[in-house]
Amino acid sequence: MVGGRLHSSKLTNHREAPGEFRGATTEVGTLEIRSVDHIEMFVEDIEQAAGHLRDCYGFALAGRGGPDTGLRGCESLLLRQRDITVLLTTATSADHRAAEFVRLHGDGVAVIGIGVDDAQAAFAEAVERGAVPVAPPETFWPGGSRVTFASVMGFGDVEHRFVSRDRPDVPFAPVIDETGCGRSGGGLLRAIDHFAVCVPAGELDETVRGYQEVFGLGQTFEERIIVGSQAMDSKVVQSASGQVTFTILEPDTTRDPGQIDAFVESHGGAGIQHVAFLTDDITAAVRGCTERGAAFLPTPGEYYDALTARLGPIGVTVDVLRELNVLADRDHSGVMLQIFSRSVHPRHTLFYELIDRRGARTFGSNNIHALYEAIERQQAAARPGSA
Repeated sequence: MVGGRLHSSKLTNHREAPGEFRGATTEVGTLEIRSVDHIEMFVEDIEQAAGHLRDCYGFALAGRGGPDTGLRGCESLLLRQRDITVLLTTATSADHRAAEFVRLHGDGVAVIGIGVDDAQAAFAEAVERGAVPVAPPETFWPGGSRVTFASVMGFGDVEHRFVSRDRPDVPFAPVIDETGCGRSGGGLLRAIDHFAVCVPAGELDETVRGYQEVFGLGQTFEERIIVGSQAMDSKVVQSASGQVTFTILEPDTTRDPGQIDAFVESHGGAGIQHVAFLTDDITAAVRGCTERGAAFLPTPGEYYDALTARLGPIGVTVDVLRELNVLADRDHSGVMLQIFSRSVHPRHTLFYELIDRRGARTFGSNNIHALYEAIERQQAAARPGSA
């Protein structure tokens, strides 16, 4: 299962229709989603992908897997930073699931590992509620500790892997050799805050309903965002633990095409636009990542001219925010600081967010315009014929 070990069938056989949940078939009971255990990214060049996360964002190599450790048709690298675990997988066989994913979408997040108390029970309940099964429960005993994995489909070609571990420090999986690699105890990035998901027009409500009925997530926020002649709709769903959050965006096709339309077209359907990494000190994180070679989206200077009047004191001077291109917002609970990386993806799809929550629980709605404009400038600069 991990690294595609049990995934011998094609992606298109893993779901009933693109971007759709089957829908609940029974009354919603209890499915306790605790955390993001890990994410698995399917990539074309695993060393390059690992180098980017390691060199630019401070991730540490924690393990390796391949045919010699029990993986079939693929190789994997395990990266860690504090509470963030990233598994990178590349296909070595044309019939491996990662090969088709990369062909259809390019590099991207293909699996979200969801921490639960009992993966076998979570899988059974999710399937009973209408989830499309991918891999049945399988239990491993790495280092004498128990780990159980079981997978169902989420949206598009993104799989949700239930994970239960009897100890928090248990090895990731027996098919990943962590000998000599160690675990990363430090770093400026602490956890995964949320995932931003783009879906084709007409799929927002169905996707949200699937998360509510199948996974028991609750909708916490919704918004219609208009920027010039473009528009999109957004809804946020979150686990009761508050540790697993999806911001789901859908384009309004009655208006001019925008970045959500561009993502869906370039990615080839629904997918994860960006992963948001939580940091306790965004200024230190941005400085550190920039020194390592990470590139972040610029913010119009006019944005900062009105910031103090809009938000009041926020704990970081406007001059520092302007220098680093960090965005700021405030809700009824506190302040939130954020910045978005420049996409290095050949299709200009996947990128990352750094977010520093100082009480705020929302996602920077007032910053959408600035972000939207910045991404539009990046996409315009990448078009053929641009100076």
